[in-house]
Amino acid sequence: MADEEVGIDFRWERRLGFEAAWSLQSQLVEARRQGAVPDTVLLLEHDPVYTIGRTRDRSSLRETEAMGLPVVEINRGGQATYHGPGQLVGYPILDLNAYGRDLHRYLRALEESLIEACAAVGVAASRRPGLTGVWVEDRKLASIGVGVRHWISMHGFAINVADNLEGFTPIVPCGIQGVTMTSVVRESGQEWTVERFAAVVATALRRQLLELRGG
Repeated sequence: MADEEVGIDFRWERRLGFEAAWSLQSQLVEARRQGAVPDTVLLLEHDPVYTIGRTRDRSSLRETEAMGLPVVEINRGGQATYHGPGQLVGYPILDLNAYGRDLHRYLRALEESLIEACAAVGVAASRRPGLTGVWVEDRKLASIGVGVRHWISMHGFAINVADNLEGFTPIVPCGIQGVTMTSVVRESGQEWTVERFAAVVATALRRQLLELRGG
């Protein structure tokens, strides 16, 4: 639904395969560059998949062959991560010229929106110094990795909502040795659907992006 105040279209896409979502992102990036669409945030779940940034070091993929899931190399920063049902993925397609053209501030705004959304459901999430993402103490709750084309953003964040975290077992998530993954359901002790939690995140992200724009 479009937010007139900030000029952002938040779209709940339900569940998409990674390739289909990547194709949709690419189309929207070009359309946003041409001014044919407003800033858009895709909110969705993925079919099970592993992704990794463009790097020669693929050691974080570890034992993924045993899982029989696709591994996709994409134009974001970072090491391997897992996407699958029960996880909320957000892809903001934004013209960063309107948000200060500052990737550091943009990443912090994404983190803050997830921290704010977690607080709204009783989860005390936070940052960890030197590590991009969102944590509950030393347990990782959300990963963030972005790409930019001509100052139009793509990729974004993934936050574990449901408690099915087995997909992370064969990898070193984001290349962080010994990390423990967690979820909104596990930390809150409450059941949350991805779609319901997506609405909470959309509210928080809208607020953070408005602040980033200086509104």
